[in-house]
Amino acid sequence: MAQRVFQIVKGTALGALAAALLTVPVVPQAKADLWNQRTVVTFSQPVEIPGRVLGPGTYVMQLADSPSGRNIVQIFNKDQNRLLATEFTVPAYRENPVGHTVVTLEERPVNNPEAIHDWYYPGMIYGHQFIYNR
Repeated sequence: MAQRVFQIVKGTALGALAAALLTVPVVPQAKADLWNQRTVVTFSQPVEIPGRVLGPGTYVMQLADSPSGRNIVQIFNKDQNRLLATEFTVPAYRENPVGHTVVTLEERPVNNPEAIHDWYYPGMIYGHQFIYNR
């Protein structure tokens, strides 16, 4: 099984960022990865997604195969046999792509898990910003 560095960037709503690195197993999948951006991520602490909290563990994030757009993210359990969430996102942009997955987390009030703000597939300048009702 290949290993890829998964970078989590922690930030406040004001945009101050600090980086932390985790090692995440990545299962190679011929040609499908670029289309669906399938990414295996492991969180050591709970993280919030719109409408729910994911406990510590391994998850598969990928784009839905939808003719209506490329901004629907699906989150599965690690075996990819149970869909946990389907999230609408808005395009996110960064100037300099990097060769590994980047997930930016937002700080939340005390005693609440940090929330996934956006997700970038390796080498991409366009990512997926999650939409929260706050």
